[in-house]
Amino acid sequence: MANRGRLCNVVGRAYSTAKMPSTGFTPKEYKGPTYEQLEHLKSKHMPPAIPNSYKKPVLLHQGHMQWLFDHEGKRYLDLFGGVVTVSVGNSHPKLNAALKEQIDLIWHTTNLYRHPRIYEYIEKLSSKLPDDLNVVYLVNSGTEANDLATILAKAYTGNLDVISLQTSYHGYNSSLMGLSATQSYRMNLPVPPGFYHAAHPDPYRGSWGGCRDSISQVAGACSCPGECVSTEKYIHQLDELLGNSVPAGRVAAFFAESIQGAGGVVQFPKGYLKRAQELIKKNGGLYVADEVQTGFGRTGDHYWGFETHGVKPDIVTMAKGIGNGFPLAAVVTTKEIAAAHSGKSYFNTFGGNALAATVGKAVLDVIDEEELQKNSKTVGEYFIRQLMELQKQHPVIGDVRGQGLMIGVELVEPGTKKPLPVSLVKDIHEEIKDNGVLVVLGGRWSNVFRMKPPMCITKADVDFGISVIDDAIKKVTKK
Repeated sequence: MANRGRLCNVVGRAYSTAKMPSTGFTPKEYKGPTYEQLEHLKSKHMPPAIPNSYKKPVLLHQGHMQWLFDHEGKRYLDLFGGVVTVSVGNSHPKLNAALKEQIDLIWHTTNLYRHPRIYEYIEKLSSKLPDDLNVVYLVNSGTEANDLATILAKAYTGNLDVISLQTSYHGYNSSLMGLSATQSYRMNLPVPPGFYHAAHPDPYRGSWGGCRDSISQVAGACSCPGECVSTEKYIHQLDELLGNSVPAGRVAAFFAESIQGAGGVVQFPKGYLKRAQELIKKNGGLYVADEVQTGFGRTGDHYWGFETHGVKPDIVTMAKGIGNGFPLAAVVTTKEIAAAHSGKSYFNTFGGNALAATVGKAVLDVIDEEELQKNSKTVGEYFIRQLMELQKQHPVIGDVRGQGLMIGVELVEPGTKKPLPVSLVKDIHEEIKDNGVLVVLGGRWSNVFRMKPPMCITKADVDFGISVIDDAIKKVTKK
């Protein structure tokens, strides 16, 4: 059943007429604990801060490329890639083979020892970046990478204050809770001083609107051939923040995602990041490009999201898709900046272990061999155009945005920018899942469908996903 095109069933009856593309893959039989047993274990042992994504959560059993299978063998199109982490495909056979080979040799050494896999990997990784960005720290997560980047920036500049943007997400620990500017991740606890948040340069919801580098623009937006006219206004606000809240010329760093991820796939007005970097540099700071979600060809036109903005960072952080789900992350910077760290000892117990480095190199190989950056551009543009057509049919779709295979769809009350009530958003979300497609919610009001699938997705998969989303919106909004 799992490998045939079929009607998707909702509450025991056919609702969506979308036909799922065929695949020659047959999942193994699930032999684990029952659904009810696992629900009991979750309620008993898992932290209550980890919510259920659905009214009836999915129990996933196996993955194959852009497909996931539950414990009953039902197949789902994976449009989120495990929080933008599955870059080249679930259980990609080349990655599996590389990992299995390395497992029989050595698992772990720490980076205090020499090991060929580490050096082979960092050589290839650094070759993907501008020449002087060639010093690589291997760590385990995006949070860890951004925390280390903060240390490097402060050590190099001698300054302490760090700027990020409203609705940004850069990780979750006791210090990065101050760097991230998303209320849903902020606990009622003190954070270290010295973190400031600039006004959100959002063409859809920002104070001055604007046009972005995307085939999809906000209705009525400007269409500036170069830098957007709104950029000057957002930069003025950043300048005011620096002029009023930070000691003169004493900025350590400016952090920015090339496209905001958890904040709702928000793109900035054209020219904003370039102008922001120039302003931060004048005030003594470094520009840190958070490529945790946008890196490795996902945005299509470029390998790194920052390249779209015509900028070269001082530090780049990366995670998620870097390991296709294996715990791996990195910080890449210049020799000059890294030298400021050399006065003290540093090591990372698990960062750059032999298994992670092996997987990381295999990911880079697959992206090149299977031309996944090119696929992200081609299929991503097709996906966005199909969503733009869907927007014309459904007034609850307020905005479609993104580049390549990093896409957001914001749901609003028709004729307004008021977020669609969460109850309705969740009903649509549930219908999409029941009909065989997995997306996730994001944005300040949890009203944005975030779609960042494995980069091996096809146009036929997109057609299926669009049909399911279309049917789900129709069903819920006609109630």
